[in-house]
Amino acid sequence: MRAVFLDYQTVSYDDLDTAMLTGVMDDLHFYPMTLDVQIAERICDIEIVLLNKVRLSRALLQGARKLRLIVLAGTGTDGIDLLAAQELGMGVCNVRGYCTSSVAQHTWGLILSLTQQLPAYARLGARESWAAAERPHPKGGPIRELAGLTLGIVGWGELGRAVGKIAQAFGMRIEIANRPGEPAAPGRVDLEQLLATADIVSLHCPLTDSTRGMIGAAQLALMKPDALLINTARGALIDSAALAAALIRGRLGGAGIDVLSQEPPIDDALLQPDIPNLLLTPHIAWAARESRQRCIDEMAANVQDFLRGGRHGRVV
Repeated sequence: MRAVFLDYQTVSYDDLDTAMLTGVMDDLHFYPMTLDVQIAERICDIEIVLLNKVRLSRALLQGARKLRLIVLAGTGTDGIDLLAAQELGMGVCNVRGYCTSSVAQHTWGLILSLTQQLPAYARLGARESWAAAERPHPKGGPIRELAGLTLGIVGWGELGRAVGKIAQAFGMRIEIANRPGEPAAPGRVDLEQLLATADIVSLHCPLTDSTRGMIGAAQLALMKPDALLINTARGALIDSAALAAALIRGRLGGAGIDVLSQEPPIDDALLQPDIPNLLLTPHIAWAARESRQRCIDEMAANVQDFLRGGRHGRVV
């Protein structure tokens, strides 16, 4: 069965074992990257497509007449026209839970870097004098203890729970938001209330019509002026221009952002130079080697189950 991995380089830094993939698909070709203009040609006679960031539109799927299965190297399915895949009888599989430890670790890396003012102090220590770095209030603001602060979590799934568990070890209070577009749940608060009371807000919900742009200028205005906003979920959950403006005006204590609405970014407001108290990382929260290995092994398991007639990992 002919198979291709269209953008293997986005998953591996030549540090992963592909034995499980090649064991299931003996005719599997790895492309390091695939440009948009190359997709149609590379999938036209292929039965199984593996991908990470490549997007497949209805037109591309219609042209892939032999395609039986699309296997995603991740959880998000917004890059695939799922309705078209279903209409054309194509299966779509994603991978869930493979990067929980990595994302939780990265989330707390961002939180700790911002609360400890690590970027500001590192610059002081490297570029100025040790004596200057000893001052207790660098430009970014004061160092804060996490104990007693409130962490607001939007998206109480596996990732949100993993981040919350670590918060408890720091002695933090946890508030969970009702997700926009869904019924209120016991023990949770409306998003507006959470934004107004939380010292740190961390996003872990999927991107849907209801959650797209859910953090804009009006929502940011509800937050405490020293609060932190962390996003390791999907970039389009936040209005980037509104967040950049809030940080520049000192209306927010800081932000740790791992995702943007378009990746790779072209013209995002958060790419402006010298935005204060912003930590911007290039969508690497999921990228611990152990997580990436689990991801491709689970992709192989999804293919194997599909070939046996199962529905493991299927979203379509």
